[in-house]
Amino acid sequence: MKELRIGIIGTGIIARSHLNEYKQLEGVRVVGACDIRKDVLEKFCGEFDIAYSYADYRELLRRDDLDAVDVCLHNNLHSPISVDVMKSGKDCYCEKPMAGSYKDAKAMYDAAGTLGRKLHIQLGFLYGGAACAAKKLIAAGRLGKIYHARSAGFRRRGRPFVDGYAEKEFNSRYWAGGGAMYDMGVYRISQILYLMGLPKLARVSGQIYQELDMDPGRRAESGFDVEELGVGFAKFDGGITMDIIESWAIHADGLGDSIIVGNKGGLRLNPVGYFTYMDDMTMSAGFEIEGDQYRYHQLDPDFGVMDSSLRHWVARLRGFENDVDTAKIALDTMLLSEGIYLSGKLGREVSAEEIAAMSESLAISRQDTPFGELCYTPYPFL
Repeated sequence: MKELRIGIIGTGIIARSHLNEYKQLEGVRVVGACDIRKDVLEKFCGEFDIAYSYADYRELLRRDDLDAVDVCLHNNLHSPISVDVMKSGKDCYCEKPMAGSYKDAKAMYDAAGTLGRKLHIQLGFLYGGAACAAKKLIAAGRLGKIYHARSAGFRRRGRPFVDGYAEKEFNSRYWAGGGAMYDMGVYRISQILYLMGLPKLARVSGQIYQELDMDPGRRAESGFDVEELGVGFAKFDGGITMDIIESWAIHADGLGDSIIVGNKGGLRLNPVGYFTYMDDMTMSAGFEIEGDQYRYHQLDPDFGVMDSSLRHWVARLRGFENDVDTAKIALDTMLLSEGIYLSGKLGREVSAEEIAAMSESLAISRQDTPFGELCYTPYPFL
């Protein structure tokens, strides 16, 4: 097995999660890391035995011995850095969400196609036992004609930084583009779109909120200007609909589960439950997913590529092909999510065409960023 050599840009909490998983994968080595914070970078490289460190990511990209680069930066740096990775001739793995705006995500998607590079977005809910079970039930026709879904994510009091954990940049539109919708809603929305076969978005209505009190010192330090709650309603071609609610903080004890329903049955996601009628009786069913997963792994040597996003990415780098196009799924997720923001701003329902046309780049340019001069070319990239 050829050793895969990976570079990583950004050494924060997400990068640490990636490195812990890379360590478990045979034949994968992270050989270089980049961060402008010298002390953080040195500690990171020492902990994970990374031989080369860089303050300027362009130096990392000049290496000719890397198979791919992992981008672990704030959302509005995803597009310019990921495009530069692909322009350097390397495949790119990028954290979620795809970018801070649909326009920036589309630029990434188009660049990957033009350059012929692999672009993979970390959408963790597409993988693992629950997602595989749900996909299998849908493929078998157990739901029949799908007509509605619900994306529901709940934290009662879990806003990054202001509620005690993670970095303040999560709360900044300048760095992140959005709040709860982009941070956690992306997981659930992308999972549902994937399981439903990526129906074409038609229209979106929605609203975002930041209403609850927070620590005043942390509010001031973070410049909190994103939402703690986002709600929306999406219509797709074919009459399919989806309602969305995603909370970082809310005065409630829960928001229910994400679901997909059809005319023959319905699914609850995470954990998976199946609901239907049988012999004129209302039936609810569960599944022994852990045991099934063990059996599938023993019987199918390729089954493990759907265990996680990183495992799937490594398999793609080694030539494994399947139907999980994470870049397209992430792009469709960005279109719907940005529609919620745009609808709230305009006070009306918006079409998919309007969202795409009115989306503005939030990518951080070279003159604005404390990362120093970025190797960044204004749109169009190529």
